Amino acid sequence: MATAKQTPEFTLEVRRTFAATREKVFAAWAQRHQLEQWMCKDESSHTVIHHEQDIRTGGRYRMEVHDPAKGETYWGQGVYRLVKPPEKIVFSWSWTKATPDGPQLHPNSPETQVTVEFFARGNSTEVVLTHAVFGSAKDRDDHKQGWNSCFDALARIL
Repeated sequence: MATAKQTPEFTLEVRRTFAATREKVFAAWAQRHQLEQWMCKDESSHTVIHHEQDIRTGGRYRMEVHDPAKGETYWGQGVYRLVKPPEKIVFSWSWTKATPDGPQLHPNSPETQVTVEFFARGNSTEVVLTHAVFGSAKDRDDHKQGWNSCFDALARIL
């Protein structure tokens, strides 16, 4: 089996400034009831269930996303590599189809890493999300669209 070439151009960076304090924006990532309102809500019809949300260094997360438009279910899961409130969260990112142990949704990028940094900007917060390293430009671009839509939903709840 060939290994996908992973290069810096397959890294995604998304920057967004939110009209809320750093602590409030961090809490939207850390508290399950807030996270379920915006994470993976890039499509308003998605139903998101967080089965596990242990946001601490070494903790795990596991979420189920139902997409009724496609009649599919996806599972996102990973490990929190670093949690430093209210400054930074680093976690692994992996998606499967149908079940937590199902086939990879993105076979060229089976596991990637997400780094989220929170910077106080007066009464606002700049979030810098770096998602690395994808195995293809298509996987990177699909995630860019997804993260931007998720950030739109986050802005609405803040």
